[in-house]
Amino acid sequence: MGRGPSRPVVGPKRRASGWTYAKAGVDRGSIREGLAALLAEVHYRAPASSGRPLALSGHYAGVVRIGRESIAVTTDTVGTKVLLAAEMGRWGEVGEDAVAINVNDLAAIGARPAAIVDTLVMGRPDRRQLAGIGRGLERGLRAARCSLLGGETAVVPEMLAGIDIGATAIGFLPNGRRPITGARLRPGDVLLGLPSSGVHANGLTLARRIVRESRVPWRRPRRGARVALGVEMLRPTTTYVGAVEAVADSPDVTGLAHISGGGVRNLLRLNPNVSFLLDGWPGAAGVFGYLQKLGGVSNEEMYQTFNMGVGFVVAVRPRGVRALSRSLARASGTPVSVVGVVEKGTGVRLPALGLRYAQYA
Repeated sequence: MGRGPSRPVVGPKRRASGWTYAKAGVDRGSIREGLAALLAEVHYRAPASSGRPLALSGHYAGVVRIGRESIAVTTDTVGTKVLLAAEMGRWGEVGEDAVAINVNDLAAIGARPAAIVDTLVMGRPDRRQLAGIGRGLERGLRAARCSLLGGETAVVPEMLAGIDIGATAIGFLPNGRRPITGARLRPGDVLLGLPSSGVHANGLTLARRIVRESRVPWRRPRRGARVALGVEMLRPTTTYVGAVEAVADSPDVTGLAHISGGGVRNLLRLNPNVSFLLDGWPGAAGVFGYLQKLGGVSNEEMYQTFNMGVGFVVAVRPRGVRALSRSLARASGTPVSVVGVVEKGTGVRLPALGLRYAQYA
C-alpha cells in the first residue's frame, strides 16, 4: 500500500496579500500567551479521595482515575461556525458538531463516550433555532451512541446578540483499557487517515473572512460542487467513535489523533520525540483548494488551520496495517488511506510542499 498522494499536493502560489488566521482575527501567539498566563495561576490539586488525575498534558481529553475506573472529560464549542449557520438559517449541522467535536476528542485517547451536557449561551431564545439545534444533537448522539444528560441554557442579552454552542463530553476506558497517548510510537509506525466531511468546525473565522472579502455568495455552489457553498461549509463534523472502537484494543494501535484546530500539527500532541512524515496527505482539493485560491492562502497556513481532507489519524505497527485498515474502513464506511509514517527526529513534515512544523501552537 503506497503512501503517495493520488494527486499533486502543490496548491496555488501564495499572494503577498494572502489571508492568514491572524489577519482574520485569530492570533495563535496571543492565545498561547493568554493560556500560559491562566495556567500559571492554577496550582490546586485535589486530595486523592477525589480521584487521581493522569498526566496527559496537551492531549485531547483529561483522565481521572477513581477507584478502578478511568473517566475521561473534554469540552469544546463549534466556534464561529454558528455565524454561518445564522447566515444560512440552518442549525442542525452545528448541533451535530457540538457532539462530534467532543466525542472525537474522547476517541483520540481511546475513551468510549458515555454522555454529554450541552451549553447554549444566547442573546434571546428562538424556538425554531433551538429545535434545529436539538435535531442536530439527536443525530450526533445516535452516531456516537451516547446520552444527553442535560446542560446549561443562558440568556445574556447584554453580552451576546447571537448564540454560542458547545458541550462537555464524558467517557470512560472500558475493560481496563489504558489511554492511547502516543507514548508507544516508534519509527516505522504507519499513519492511517480517515477522511473528513469538509472543514468540520475549525478555521471558520478564516474561511468566512475569505468568502466575505471576495464577495462570493454563500447560497451559490462553487465550481464543481452540487450544493451551495454555505451548505457545503456547514457539513457536520464526521464522528469517528465507531471506527476507533473497532481498533482501540489492538496492541498494534500506537496513537490516535483528531485533526481539528491546528491541522496536521495535532500529530505533535502525541509524542514530541518522533517525527511525522506526511507523504500521503491529500492536496488542496475541493473546498480547501477553492478557499486557498480565493484567499491567496499559503500552504503553510492551510495545513496548520484546516484538516485538508483527513479528520482522524490512527498510528499502527507495520504488521497491523492491512487488518486494521480493513477494520477501520468497515466500521467507518469510508476508505482508509496511508497518509504517512513515523520517523526518527521531531516535528511534522510534508516534503512535497517543503513544509515543516516544529510545535503544536
